Amino acid sequence: MTIEMETTMSHELSDGRNEESAIAAAARARLRARKILVHSTQIAILVLGLGIWEIGSRTGLIDPFFFGSPFGIVLRLADWFVNGTAYGSFWDQVWITLEESLLGFVFGVASGVIVGILLGEVPFLADVFGPYIKIVNALPRIVLGSIFVIWLGLGLPSKVLLAAVLVFFVVFFNAFQGVRSVDRNLVANARILGASRLQVVQHVVIPSAMTWIIASLHVALGFSIIGAIVGEFLGAQGGLGLVIATSQNTFDASGVFGAMLVLGVIALGAEALMSQLERRLLAWRPKSPSENNVAGL
Repeated sequence: MTIEMETTMSHELSDGRNEESAIAAAARARLRARKILVHSTQIAILVLGLGIWEIGSRTGLIDPFFFGSPFGIVLRLADWFVNGTAYGSFWDQVWITLEESLLGFVFGVASGVIVGILLGEVPFLADVFGPYIKIVNALPRIVLGSIFVIWLGLGLPSKVLLAAVLVFFVVFFNAFQGVRSVDRNLVANARILGASRLQVVQHVVIPSAMTWIIASLHVALGFSIIGAIVGEFLGAQGGLGLVIATSQNTFDASGVFGAMLVLGVIALGAEALMSQLERRLLAWRPKSPSENNVAGL
C-alpha cells in the first residue's frame, strides 16, 4: 500500500512539473510571437511611410525642395561619408557631437546625483538653494547656450556645459525625490543600530533612491545629445549641429534629414546600452508585469 501511494504521489508530482513546463513554454511562445508581431508592424509602418514619402516626392505631391526624399537623403549621407562635409570628415563631426554629449552626460549625472542627495538629506540647504535652482531651470536652454558660447567660445567646453546643465536638472530632481521618498523607518532603524549619518546615506538612502536615479538616465542621455546639438547650432567649429545649421542655411532638406537620421541611430544605440546597464544595476529588483511587457518590445 505504501509503495502504491508513493508511486501515485510521484506520478502526481511529475504531472505537475510537466504542466508547469507546458505553461512556461506556452508563455515563452506567446512572448516570441508578440515580439515578432511588434517588430513586423514597426518595419511595415517604416516601409509604408518611406514609400509614401518617396512616391509623393517623385510625383510632385510632396515638394522635395522643402521636404527632401528618402533617396535624396541616402545620396546626401553617401556623399558625406565618402567625400566629407565642408568642415572635414563626417566621422569627425559625429565624434565631436558624441564627445560633447558623453562629457556633458557624465558631468551632469555626477553633479545631479550629488546635489540631489545633498539637498534631499539636508532640508536647510534645500530651502536655501531651492529658489535659485528653480530660477535657473526656468531659463530657456537656448539662452543658456548663448551665454555659455559668450563665456567659453565656440569650442568644446561651451557645448559640454550646456549638455551638462540639461542633464543636471533631470537627474537632480529624480535624485532629490528619490531621497525624500526613502522609508524613514529604515533610516530610524539604521540609526538605532548605531549607524552614522554618512553610513545611513551610503547604505540606506542611496540604494533606496537608486531606482529613481537610474530611471532618469534614459531621459538624461537624450538631453545630453540635445544640449550638444543646440550648442553647436548656436555656434561651433564642428559637430552634427553645425552640419544641420549649414544644411538649413543652404536649404538642403536632405542634409537636415540625413543628419537627423544619424542622430536617431546614435540615440537608439545609446538607449539600448542604457537599458542593458539598467538591467545589470537593478538585477536585484523583481520585475513588475508592466516591465515584463516593456522588456518584450
